[in-house]
Amino acid sequence: MHLRGVVLPGDEVRDLWIDDGQLTFEPVDGAETLVTEGFLVPGLVDAHCHPAIGVHGPSTVDEAIAQAMQDRDAGTLLIRDCGQPIDTRALQDRADLPRMIRCGRHLALPKRYIPGLGIDLGSPDELPDAVAEQAADGDGWVKLVGDWIDRSTGDLAPLWPDDALAEAVKVAHAAGVRVTAHVFGEDALPGLINAGIDCLEHGTGLSPELLAEMARRGTALVPTLINIENFPGIAEKATKYPVYAAHMRALHAGVRDMIASALSAGVAIYAGSDAGGMIAHGRLVDEIEALWRAGMSRTEALAAGSWSAREWLGHPSLTEGAPADLLVFDSDPREDLSVLRDPRHILLGGAVFR
Repeated sequence: MHLRGVVLPGDEVRDLWIDDGQLTFEPVDGAETLVTEGFLVPGLVDAHCHPAIGVHGPSTVDEAIAQAMQDRDAGTLLIRDCGQPIDTRALQDRADLPRMIRCGRHLALPKRYIPGLGIDLGSPDELPDAVAEQAADGDGWVKLVGDWIDRSTGDLAPLWPDDALAEAVKVAHAAGVRVTAHVFGEDALPGLINAGIDCLEHGTGLSPELLAEMARRGTALVPTLINIENFPGIAEKATKYPVYAAHMRALHAGVRDMIASALSAGVAIYAGSDAGGMIAHGRLVDEIEALWRAGMSRTEALAAGSWSAREWLGHPSLTEGAPADLLVFDSDPREDLSVLRDPRHILLGGAVFR
């Protein structure tokens, strides 16, 4: 197959060929021309997605496949799963689904996370061994629950003491694996960052000082802005815990300032929809647009959900020998992000899905 167009993130019109599912800049004899003009974009990346979680909680494999197809049909061709309650290797075996980086299961404590989604450890002392087990079972990432409501105090609170976190991250890094954590509030953040964690999910409680430290350490942030829009609704339902409810409203109110501080500090930010549960699958473009509204340029927001995220996760963009995972658009999405909602073509492994 042959394609000609502007190859993003550059501005040059180039010719691409696809041979056996891979990209090449060398002509391929007998290639059929698919497009002769347009904009060729590396497949979108959802850096926080849960194909095996639906509105009712854990999904079956068949439901997970259907949800991954929703993501693919919206242009997401690479997923970092960020925690799954079931074994999703069957999804990785299918050429018609987005490529997926498995994080294994969330690691939490009893009654300190959504029931049925994670592994509840007996005590914080078990965290390093549990991290080692998930590291061996996943694809280079481990997911921790950094904080959650503590019903005994009625507010968000950390799950892990600092020494357990430090040892757990040390174990993961020794295994060549990166660690990320769900975290909403403020109190868990210093321990997570000082432990050397590689990424934070949500991060609504981050201060300018902590963001500066993240930038210094190279700690990434996946803010999941479209999910944070659910905070007021969560607070409204938390009538038994008024302190927690007020805290969630305050975190929601401050998220734009947090993102502005993160951008000012130079923290690497990536797009993640948090699809599964409260967020429908196929909404990554909403997250990319939310990052733009929060202060990123259109190009930065697109990069956070495409070529920059691919580099961060160790997957190539539109380079020689890379998998032919790309989107074709009639106009430049760097000028208007809404263009991302209507690709002319979606190609995954060289197969055309639109």
